[in-house]
Amino acid sequence: MEEEKINILEVGMVPKHEIMGEEEKVNFLKQYGISLRQLPRIKEEDPVIKKIGAKRGSIVKITRADPVLGEYQYYRVVV
Repeated sequence: MEEEKINILEVGMVPKHEIMGEEEKVNFLKQYGISLRQLPRIKEEDPVIKKIGAKRGSIVKITRADPVLGEYQYYRVVV
């Protein structure tokens, strides 16, 4: 396998990805009254997911910047 030439997290085009802790995950699902199955999905094979070490069942908080909306978060479950 060829060695990674650039760090995809430092390119500037990839939004910030953070793995939620177990307590934060439980509180998040409870607060919104949802289950993991109701969240948008992201594959465990995704390059960013692999880089941050997220595993199946983890919730990843993705923070994006928008010139109109400012900074906002959205969430995906790793499948």
